[in-house]
Amino acid sequence: SGIINDVKKNGDKAVLKYEKKFNQNNIIVPTVKSISKSITGLDQKVKKAIDLAYNRIYKFHSLQKFKNISYTDNLQNKLEYKYLPIDSVAIYVPGSTASYPSSVLMNAIPAIVAGVKRIVMINPGFKGVQNPAVLYAARKCKIKEIYSIGGPSAIAAVAYGTKKIKKVDKIVGPGNSYVAAAKKEVFGDVGIEGMTAGPSEVTIVCDKFSNAEWVASDLIGQAEHDNLAQCILISKDKNLLNKVKLEITKQLKEIPRISIAKKSLMNNGILIYIKSDQKIIEVVNRIAPEHLELNVKNYKQLVSKIKNSGSICLGKYAVMAMTDYNVGSNHVLPTNGSAKYSSGISVNEFYKRISYINLSKKGIETLGPSVITLANYEGLAGHAQSVKKRIRRN
Repeated sequence: SGIINDVKKNGDKAVLKYEKKFNQNNIIVPTVKSISKSITGLDQKVKKAIDLAYNRIYKFHSLQKFKNISYTDNLQNKLEYKYLPIDSVAIYVPGSTASYPSSVLMNAIPAIVAGVKRIVMINPGFKGVQNPAVLYAARKCKIKEIYSIGGPSAIAAVAYGTKKIKKVDKIVGPGNSYVAAAKKEVFGDVGIEGMTAGPSEVTIVCDKFSNAEWVASDLIGQAEHDNLAQCILISKDKNLLNKVKLEITKQLKEIPRISIAKKSLMNNGILIYIKSDQKIIEVVNRIAPEHLELNVKNYKQLVSKIKNSGSICLGKYAVMAMTDYNVGSNHVLPTNGSAKYSSGISVNEFYKRISYINLSKKGIETLGPSVITLANYEGLAGHAQSVKKRIRRN
């Protein structure tokens, strides 16, 4: 796009131009002093909540480390497969209407566990003022490089580099549709996460034993994220569906983001009556929701047959709102049906893999003739020759 090319060509000058235009901001790099000052004013309770979430997310993600593979065959050929961390990563953390310190933790901690040396945070702030909880979470993650910029111009800055900002190898993290489009545009020059992270989604399956008040609050909790959030409730019990409907109307009056939640439920809220468990499983697998709550007594029977979902909450106490913060699992999950072929952010997102091959003399002499046959068949005489020469000389 024009913005991306402008930043590529004009660097910091272009970044500042768009910051002034969209955020009334003329700061690219906030000072350590201003960050510390902002953090000092943060409520102690919020700091403690971030600390708890950090520890639990770190614990669960530290179990995700991959083991390197080494294999030696009977010809003494050695094959290895090693996981190495990506050198540098930028995390995009949205600013503007809402600030999410939890987003910092969910994107940065897997990178820390993988061993990424340089983690950069881009987080826009109106007039350059960033959210103190976001800054505290970044400091907790030991992020040294923080830029108070946002939008497509910020994506371009970290993808291609400017005088003030060194380019990175990969960009992760949620943003609005402009940010998502910019990430897709720079992909290939840098890496981005391998999934679609769009408007939030929840599918809840409930039965006659479910608590209608709880289920309604789960749906509203999802709906308040975004006008485009998708909320689906499935049950074999018509009576419960009606109870939940009444509860939603009652509870919507109690929450502050009423307009967003109301709009989202009116446009994208669906109640589905399904007669059999088999059909419920089919429908859930077809939806492939970002979040799935199995708020049913027989969840153990259902869960073994569900193949497509970003994360699955089992039983009546496992609620999506908990998984968004401090249970330990990641909340950056595939949306829009992409859970059929992709997964949420994990430590794997920040590794690359290298194969190492060490052939023995016996190995090339035994396997080489077969390679020569295939190379000649494919018309690649040069390949065949490079093998032939080694066999002949040895």
